[in-house]
Amino acid sequence: MNLILLGAPGAGKGTQAKRLQDTLCIIQLSTGDMLRAEVASGSELGRKAEKLIQAGRLVPDELMIDMIAKRIDRDDCKKGFILDGFPRTVPQASALDRLLAEKKLKIDHVLVLDSDDEALVERITGRFTCVQCGAGYHERFQRPKVDGICDKCGGTKFSRRADDNAETVRARLKTYHEVTTPIIDHYRTKGVVSVVDGMASIDEVTRQLKEVVGK
Repeated sequence: MNLILLGAPGAGKGTQAKRLQDTLCIIQLSTGDMLRAEVASGSELGRKAEKLIQAGRLVPDELMIDMIAKRIDRDDCKKGFILDGFPRTVPQASALDRLLAEKKLKIDHVLVLDSDDEALVERITGRFTCVQCGAGYHERFQRPKVDGICDKCGGTKFSRRADDNAETVRARLKTYHEVTTPIIDHYRTKGVVSVVDGMASIDEVTRQLKEVVGK
C-alpha cells in the first residue's frame, strides 16, 4: 500500500506517518530525511544536493524524483511506503505519477489532514523542546509536570525553533494553501483522496486514518 500524507505545517503529518508506519508495517519516507541520508552517504546525487543546499538554492524536482526512485527500489519499500513532505506542488505530483507508472506502482490513498490556520499558529508557536534529550512540549497543551524541568531527563534548559513565530508560521501556511493545496484536486480526479479532521485528538486522527486505509 502506497500513501501520501498531506496537511499544513503543524497539522501532525510526522506523528501520524510514524503511527501508520507501525500499524501497516510500511516505511515512512520523509524527503528531508532522504536528502540528509544521501548527503551523508557521499553519493553522486547527495553531492549534487549538498552543493545546492549550501548555495541556498532549492533542490530541483528532477533531483528529488531521482532520489525517490532510488529509495523506493530498496527492499524495505516492497510492502509499500508513506510519502511525507512530497509532493509539494502539482508539477511534482505529475512527475511522481510518471515515476510510479514506469515502476508499475500507484498511490492507493492521499490522506489529507484538514486543519484550522489560527489553531495551527497557536499549536506551532507554543512548541518548545528539552535541549538535553529533545523531548517535546507545548506551553498550553503539554507542559512539563514541573515547570522548568523535563519529565524525561530532568533537564532544565529548553529551546524553540527560530521559525516558530506567528509571522513566519502564517507565511508558511499561505505558501501551503497557494502551492500545495492544489495537489488535492490533482489526486481527487483519481478518486484516492480522503480528508480527515486534523484538529481532533492525536488518537482520533489516527483512528480516522486507519479506518480509511482499512477499507
